[in-house]
Amino acid sequence: MKTTELQKPETLRFFSEVMGLSPWRERLRQAMIALRGQEDVPASRFGLSSLRQLRPKIGLSLWLGRPFLKRKVLITNLFNHRQSPIELGWSVKKTDVEDWRGRRLTYDSHNGTDFSIPVGTRVHTAAAGEVVRVLSEFNRGGLKIFIDHGQGLMTCYAHLARSLVKEGERVRRGQVIALSGYSGLDALVTFPFGVPHIHFNTWLNCEPVDPFPQKEECSIWHAGTLPEPWEGGEEDTEAFEPSVYSEQAVEEAIDACKTASVRERLRGIASLSARAAQTIIEMNYYPTRFQKRINLYMETHPRTPRLDLPFAKEDFDGLVFVDDL
Repeated sequence: MKTTELQKPETLRFFSEVMGLSPWRERLRQAMIALRGQEDVPASRFGLSSLRQLRPKIGLSLWLGRPFLKRKVLITNLFNHRQSPIELGWSVKKTDVEDWRGRRLTYDSHNGTDFSIPVGTRVHTAAAGEVVRVLSEFNRGGLKIFIDHGQGLMTCYAHLARSLVKEGERVRRGQVIALSGYSGLDALVTFPFGVPHIHFNTWLNCEPVDPFPQKEECSIWHAGTLPEPWEGGEEDTEAFEPSVYSEQAVEEAIDACKTASVRERLRGIASLSARAAQTIIEMNYYPTRFQKRINLYMETHPRTPRLDLPFAKEDFDGLVFVDDL
């Protein structure tokens, strides 16, 4: 989709799109899952330390669609390398935390990277791939797009306002896929002091991984240790080959699901690739529903540099860690 065809950010509907509050009855039901729990899903955990997520000065600027720092993406949370036991419930507390730099820019259960940008910002795919799911869950990340990049790598872009792609669509590296917002329960309970952002997940071999390199690891960012905005070129037309799944492993993973309704739903998906992709999504967003985690791919894939910052060079020059300000 060309830039000139995009809806302007100011045309976003604040309650229904930016915050994702529509349909409100369904959103209320989903909010209760986070607050009270559900079958095989513990209630979320929060406390006074959760208030450290609030950054009023930054948040107010981004809610108004204005950058806090000109042409910079702010990183407000990184992947926690000391994950708290998920069996206790998703935790937004800050107890035992460490990011890839050995610092504390994260919280207990955080398994992605938070890119904080003005509401209405264009979001680009970090690499070529196929859209395997577009899903809105108020309790877990609001509106989300999941993209398979092949070779066991999948990314998820959460808290979106509007998707500009559909399931099954092939996307080029750097293609605009969405407009940013802050959809989901997080925004509702922290408004207006919470910080609008894209929660960016990277999954390799069905596991959540940090795209930033820790110690001697290989970075998954295309540019090296730190990602750079996409600026076009030959690689935006790179060939894409979908991931190859093991049917036996997919069935084993579904059998390992403790929740009967979820098992039935997953088994009802006819296509192996779609069934596998949705099982991976379910395992990562609701891990307590599974007795064990299984690699669904035909082989185990190594970490390789493949992803760009999911924003364009024409909008941003680079990124800044908020704890460096």
